[in-house]
Amino acid sequence: MNKIKESILKHNGVNYLIPFMLITSCFALWGFANDITNPMVKAFSKIFRMSVTDGALVQVAFYGGYFAMAFPAAMFIRRYSYKAGILMGLGLYAIGAFLFFPAKMTGSYYPFLMAYFILTCGLSFLETSANPYILSMGSEATATRRLNLAQAFNPMGSLIGMYVAMNFIQAKLNPLDTAGRAELTDVEFEAMKQADLQVLITPYLIIGAVIAAMFLLIWLVRMPKVQESSKQDGLFKTLKRIFLQKRYRNGVIAQFAYVGAQIMCWTFIIQYGTRVFMAEGMAEKAAEVLSQRYNIIAMIIFCSSRFVCTFLLKYIHPGRLLAILAIAATAFTAGVIAIDGRVGLYCLVAVSACMSLMFPTIYGIALEGMGEDAKFGAAGLIMAILGGSVLPPVQAMIIDQGMLLGWPAVNISFILPLLCFLVVMYYGFSTAREVR
Repeated sequence: MNKIKESILKHNGVNYLIPFMLITSCFALWGFANDITNPMVKAFSKIFRMSVTDGALVQVAFYGGYFAMAFPAAMFIRRYSYKAGILMGLGLYAIGAFLFFPAKMTGSYYPFLMAYFILTCGLSFLETSANPYILSMGSEATATRRLNLAQAFNPMGSLIGMYVAMNFIQAKLNPLDTAGRAELTDVEFEAMKQADLQVLITPYLIIGAVIAAMFLLIWLVRMPKVQESSKQDGLFKTLKRIFLQKRYRNGVIAQFAYVGAQIMCWTFIIQYGTRVFMAEGMAEKAAEVLSQRYNIIAMIIFCSSRFVCTFLLKYIHPGRLLAILAIAATAFTAGVIAIDGRVGLYCLVAVSACMSLMFPTIYGIALEGMGEDAKFGAAGLIMAILGGSVLPPVQAMIIDQGMLLGWPAVNISFILPLLCFLVVMYYGFSTAREVR
């Protein structure tokens, strides 16, 4: 821990303490955005009387923004600086959040998707800038541990996002269930929809103001620039070079699989838990609220596990620990599929303990030793977040089937995260073998 602290405080005569603290706070800010959004799949489905598949378009728009803006962000950062990229990210984040107000005024679903897309274009800038910036703040030998330490603050923002979603959105939405809303007249439904949308947009407008304040703070604080080489290759030459590296190329695939698994597990824990509790005789509204509490418990476990895993990295090779956790995640996900009822839900919560290490560790392993190429390498890994856009709608389509082969479709749908964890397990073992 002292080595991490020393490498952050000072490296090559440059003091990184204040930049580290400010950039680490951005990790919490995008964690908030991610996890206030996951429960919105269920909320939008109810507000607009849509299927789970249509509601999952929220995730398509959200993670599609990451994909679309990653390489433009890397080019922007390469031309200007990490600080400029972070400011651009915060600006787009705030604009996207404020666009929830005109989206609400239209009363239509699709303007919300555009607001999410713009917001996550900002998150793409933030993550493409912040992750490699943290890696550069000290010795390369402790870079993966340093990134895990910074990433430990991401689930803290996620917890706040979940808490806000549960207590200030879901709990305040009209309690009438999906079946009851289908029986309303058009006038009654429109009035209820407008009231629910006002509830939904308020937290986004508040976070927009917080992000604007953070933008001003970082803009005013002087941050040291990372040393760069004077000679820079063109985009395509750089991309060809980095994608020829097997460790990096496989890292992008593993990150795609991991993010898809994470978003599926956290998004559809609401559907999974709601079905379990309704089968016990609970009303839909109460079942949704209780399911969200389980989601918060999962995030607390995720957050706690991140600190534990960061400590274990002092003694266990990152690839080996990644593989061990992926094996455990696969086993728990198999329990989610095969065991119906609360035990299956407990398995789904336990998966979060295994996921805590995965994103920053894959990121750190894939970028190790890349030097200046890390800027474009980071963009490829951020584009891999597309897994959170592509895979949840596929899982949603399975869930919409209701029952498959005599078993709840929501259980069977977790075959997708299970396959993703197998990909992560392979990447962990393959990179661990490199150090033998």
